[in-house]
Amino acid sequence: MKWTVLVDNRTNDPALETEHGLSILLETEHHRILLDTGASDMLIHHAEKLGIDLCAIDYVFISHGHSDHAGGLRHFMAFNDKAKVIVSPKAISERFISKRGYQHSITNAWPTIPEERLLRVDETCEIAEGINVIAHIPQVHPKPKGNQNLFVETNDGSLVPDDFCHELALYTEGLLFTGCAHSGMENILSACPWPVNEVVGGFHLLDGYESDEELTDLARRLKTKYPATHFYTSHCTGDHAFEVMKRQMDDCLQAFCCGREFPHT
Repeated sequence: MKWTVLVDNRTNDPALETEHGLSILLETEHHRILLDTGASDMLIHHAEKLGIDLCAIDYVFISHGHSDHAGGLRHFMAFNDKAKVIVSPKAISERFISKRGYQHSITNAWPTIPEERLLRVDETCEIAEGINVIAHIPQVHPKPKGNQNLFVETNDGSLVPDDFCHELALYTEGLLFTGCAHSGMENILSACPWPVNEVVGGFHLLDGYESDEELTDLARRLKTKYPATHFYTSHCTGDHAFEVMKRQMDDCLQAFCCGREFPHT
């Protein structure tokens, strides 16, 4: 099994661009799964440059309804006419607003998805052999403070805090994909009943929200409770937040960026 970063906020390859979004191709012995789709058609261009055949992908997993994770779906579906789309129904039906910097919509423009290709997930289940989706993540531990800027628009136009009931996580063969981890890394790990060797995705720890002490405490808890787990992050994990946590987690915490390929450990 291996995974390749198609879209991310960061790159070390001058041939690959960046955007505020995330898309990763996960290849197992039996399945090829696109984990989120980034914000635009960038995944199409990067897949071509990396020699990746998008037509061979079996599943698309959408971790939550924000456009930086689902915006590339309509472009992907123009290339692939078979992949099943795994998504929470609330991710499609809700209207999402961010007040970070200024008030703006982060609602995705969803393509028409044929019913036979749409897998609506509203509870934890096994989608296919070895592919498990985690839903309704319990909020036992603190959630990222950056969530304070994220809202859902109601039918009367008012805004209510996003509770991220539309967020899903995917688990297969020891790897846990968290998307943005808006529900909180500790909450997602607690909701996963299977042994986790690798965690891949954002931490949603934006610089300037959690204090260094809070970040240090989180890193210590993760390293203590999950000593055999390796964490790979980028996208919505700030540079400073990463550096603070890295001091505690050392080799257990690694960064990824566009074009990087990782074998599953």
